[in-house]
Amino acid sequence: MAIATWNINSLRLRLDQVARLVESRAIDVLCLQEIKARPDHVPTAALAEMGLVHQALHTMPGYNGVGIFSRLPLEDSTPFDWCDRVDCRHLRTRVAGFTLHCLYIPAGGDIPDPEENPRFRHKLAFFDALTDWFDRTLDPDMPAMVVGDFNVAPLETDVWDHRKMRGVVSHTPVEVAKLGALQASGPWIDAMRRFVPPEEKLFTWWSYRAKDWRLTNRGRRLDHIWVTPALVDRLRGLEVMDDTRDWTPPSDHVPVIVHIDPPTKG
Repeated sequence: MAIATWNINSLRLRLDQVARLVESRAIDVLCLQEIKARPDHVPTAALAEMGLVHQALHTMPGYNGVGIFSRLPLEDSTPFDWCDRVDCRHLRTRVAGFTLHCLYIPAGGDIPDPEENPRFRHKLAFFDALTDWFDRTLDPDMPAMVVGDFNVAPLETDVWDHRKMRGVVSHTPVEVAKLGALQASGPWIDAMRRFVPPEEKLFTWWSYRAKDWRLTNRGRRLDHIWVTPALVDRLRGLEVMDDTRDWTPPSDHVPVIVHIDPPTKG
């Protein structure tokens, strides 16, 4: 099975790219963030024509929005909102014998100070609320996966320059600590780093500001795939499709695909 996560930065703008991805990689389950469309404007029929006939949405006009599109049946699809905001950042379903969360954590703005920057304060509060919920509700003995744009690059090798990035939102010590607490709430295992050693650079995002993103390669790993221990033995491979950063018009994120064994019958 191929499960992909991608911050698409407007689904309608990049629908042709989604079709290209789904066909070229035989995607079975596609998790999208930043769909940026109200539910009746999401191109559900076009996605069904790609084979992704089972669909779950939690979207809003113009901003945010998450969706799960699958060749396989989805069960008990449930949207969640945090911090008393209906901003369409979290969707849960069951597919192929495990629970799947599609998540879009707030970016947090540019100033890494919760007193000066309400957006950064909201990001930290979002982490706290989600961590508390997983602490209370997640059974680590059950197979589960959480994927999406977490907007934090936790490791030194998840950014192009650790020293220069320590004061930049997405790699500050407080954000790394919040992400670590969220990961411990599972406990969640970093599936991407099961295939790419932690000492190696690994990026999934490159700024639009770079005229030649490949030449400068000032990337960050903002997109993640985590699994509970019960799902680890089903992991089989990983692809970070950085070539899509050259597709026109590009998203600043690239798709990440995890390959897992299908469930054992019974």
